[in-house]
Amino acid sequence: MADSNGLTLTVLGSGTMGIAIMGGVMSSLADMKLKSALQSTDNSKTPSRLPNKFIACDMWAGAEAKVKDALSHYSFPLTTLTNENIRGAKEADILILSCKPHGFKDILGEKGMREALAGKILVSILAGVTQQQIETFLYPDGLPEDACRVVRVMPNTASFVRESMSVIQKSEPPLSDDQLKLVEWVFNSIGRTVTLPPQVMDVSTALCGSGPAFFALMLEAATDGAVAMGLPRAEAQIMAAQTMRGTTGLVLNGEHPAVLKDKVSTPGGCTIGGLLVLEEGTVRGHVARAIREATVVASQLGQGAQNVNGTRQTKL
Repeated sequence: MADSNGLTLTVLGSGTMGIAIMGGVMSSLADMKLKSALQSTDNSKTPSRLPNKFIACDMWAGAEAKVKDALSHYSFPLTTLTNENIRGAKEADILILSCKPHGFKDILGEKGMREALAGKILVSILAGVTQQQIETFLYPDGLPEDACRVVRVMPNTASFVRESMSVIQKSEPPLSDDQLKLVEWVFNSIGRTVTLPPQVMDVSTALCGSGPAFFALMLEAATDGAVAMGLPRAEAQIMAAQTMRGTTGLVLNGEHPAVLKDKVSTPGGCTIGGLLVLEEGTVRGHVARAIREATVVASQLGQGAQNVNGTRQTKL
């Protein structure tokens, strides 16, 4: 367990997302140290104890070097373990399950894991795997008094630049005030968070988890169009990315997308001409359909379904 001044955060299955989350937490802790040295800070949303020790567990020995390369420049104790999930769980206060969706039973099914998790917070970031699935697997005979608290969260790949959109599933029964503050603090360290009920977690996975790929495709398409008209690719990509970033900044600042679109569209101008081409190509409908398709696929991932995209015929 962690000492009285801090907590130990363990990542089980320390893939790229797990590394990103640990990096965001470490970076936030470093920022807090700097700010506290310069000025007083508002602690109303800060848990009473924060992580100050970190453990990364993986099944592949080569992952240890990858974790150290990514995180060793932070001045926080970091332990890397290979095939020692039980040790990592025993020494943790809060754990993040970051393996492939189908692999959670291999990790949580290890002998002694249930005892190692007793009374702790287990955060699952697995697409399509429900809180109930994990709890039922760990405790098939019902939740004991010392059961760990399973919390489902869906972050995304923008965690690497601390711009993730993480959806925290509302827990039933509710987490304690300090448990909720801790989970929110961890994921606010890598971007923004919202808390939503279980029934919308699959669509949240589609929008936030798959969304970066959808938006990257649109950005790439805009870049290609500019290159076709004479812009150098490197500059075109920067211009497209910054334009997309600026647009999202306006929306996050309170601007409605439809109002923003109309503000840019002057009578007889180039913007309205381009928008009409997009509408003629049913871009709006296909983007919406992509979110709907990804939602249905996400709902099948935790069930162990394979080749869902190639065999399922769904009317959307």
